[in-house]
Amino acid sequence: MDHFIQMENFPKLLPYAELFVQGLTVTVLLALFTVLIGFVLAMFLAVMRLSNFRPLAFLGMDKEGRPLDHGLRYHVSRFNPLSFLATAYVEILRSTPVVVQIFIIYYGVFGIIKLPSFTLFGFIKFARFFPGVVALGMNSGAYLCEIIRSGIQSIDGGQTEAARSLGLRQTQNLRYIIFPQALKNILPAIANEFVVIIKESAMTYTIGVQDIMFAVNAVKGATFIIIEPLLVASAIYFCLCFPTSKIIAYFERRMSRGDKR
Repeated sequence: MDHFIQMENFPKLLPYAELFVQGLTVTVLLALFTVLIGFVLAMFLAVMRLSNFRPLAFLGMDKEGRPLDHGLRYHVSRFNPLSFLATAYVEILRSTPVVVQIFIIYYGVFGIIKLPSFTLFGFIKFARFFPGVVALGMNSGAYLCEIIRSGIQSIDGGQTEAARSLGLRQTQNLRYIIFPQALKNILPAIANEFVVIIKESAMTYTIGVQDIMFAVNAVKGATFIIIEPLLVASAIYFCLCFPTSKIIAYFERRMSRGDKR
């Protein structure tokens, strides 16, 4: 096995070009579906974290109906189960390695739930691709939740009060007033998450997803060459991430100029 760069090894990779093309396709699809799933999940999590659902609020009142400001009953009355569950989910997913989450989803969850065995586009194994998307989507949802939450909280609270004075419900306020403004603020961060997912998708080759790193592993096993396939993979990731980052930066500057007018 060669451990140093040798130019004569690059032509030996040409017969495996289709593997890298397939890996590129899988990586892009992984990123797209992951961000989609993560965004939808993050929306629910962010709303749960910002909710004011306190089913035991009645315990925060004394016998005369005055609110308590200390003690066990006061703390129990302020307990928000929705916010607690969402916070626990976000902290656990953000504090554990992605590869561990991928293994748990693939071997734990989908070891019990049997997926149909078929291929997409002739080379994507659904039974491996789908668990990879789910695992990455769950992880991305935890990070996107914090992005969305911070975006919503960045909107002036006076707008919510104005919406209430106009008779709008909280859901209408979020849908028509708060979220459209928050989305403009967080769009660059969401786009950056897409770039992060492109790179993190490399972890899914450990469960047999045919991404770019899977192609590298296949070439290494067939040719016993390792450095050159890794350099090719690095170049592909760079060609995916660098232009995307520049496009994001361009639109971020455009949006910033619009705010300064």
